[in-house]
Amino acid sequence: MRFIVISIKKYFFTLLFLMFTLSLILFSASNLEAAQNGLKLWANSVLPTLFPFFIATELLCKTNFIQILGKFLNKFMKPIFNVPGESSIAIIMGFISGYPVGAKMVCNLYDNKICSKCEAERLIAYTNNSGPIFILGSVGVSLLGNVQLGKILLISHILSSLIVGFIFRFWKKNQVDLTFRNYKSESKSLIRVSNLGEILGDAIKKSISTILLIGGFVVLFSVILSILSSLEILNCFAGILAKFGIPYELSFSFLSGIIELTNGIQIASSCYQALPVPSILVCSFLLGFGGISVLLQVFSIISKSKISIKPYLYGKTLQAFLSVILTYILI
Repeated sequence: MRFIVISIKKYFFTLLFLMFTLSLILFSASNLEAAQNGLKLWANSVLPTLFPFFIATELLCKTNFIQILGKFLNKFMKPIFNVPGESSIAIIMGFISGYPVGAKMVCNLYDNKICSKCEAERLIAYTNNSGPIFILGSVGVSLLGNVQLGKILLISHILSSLIVGFIFRFWKKNQVDLTFRNYKSESKSLIRVSNLGEILGDAIKKSISTILLIGGFVVLFSVILSILSSLEILNCFAGILAKFGIPYELSFSFLSGIIELTNGIQIASSCYQALPVPSILVCSFLLGFGGISVLLQVFSIISKSKISIKPYLYGKTLQAFLSVILTYILI
């Protein structure tokens, strides 16, 4: 038995990727359609929404705006969240633009030595959030057909994120990284007319790299969901949960949303007429957690900066449960 366990651990990823490759061949028709739908979703929704924000964040890091913002907000950020005032830009951009701009902003702050590794890990736990356009427009108006419910989901999403931020102020509280503390004394290179073209071009190149990475994840997880659907794996687990009194449709939407947020939200919202409160709570949980697809997007963004993914996973799980509680209270 021990030999079998060791062998499974050793060859786990080999077997996993081999099964994935075989599934691509066996279910090629449905996978092709899923990949096309994922590509359309990326081109029509993700690309025009996030790409300008990626350029904006890159450009802001080249100006003194973050330092100016830090001077005004440091007296609030330090005692409440135990991070420098300059990091407030990550919170603001994370709330305005949605996944995964917050994570990208945190990496920019850390790479520019505006925050330490411990502070970046505190920030990554709560700055990566769903945007108001998605929650109010897509979920509230388009899917649920109720703007008031969209407002409730947005308020609970923001409050739960801030609560997680306050809790994570204690993350590695006694660890201090002094290697970055000289950044304020260094001359900050500002954008000038002479180097505007170079900085703008560099910002666009980095933004293109990030947006293509996200597009790859969107297409990949669209195909993964298609494979799981063809194999009826999600259906099987949803059927097991249904035996414990959990409605099949909500179980299926929850499991789908854990893997990929948009699909899960769409399925859960379709249950709104039959199961209004439970479907809203499932939507609230999924919005707070973000899904494995977003988790891996964040992991790919922060891996180069050597920022740990653990606080993100802990923070988003906690935010998901807090969001459900707050949503239920508001309802």
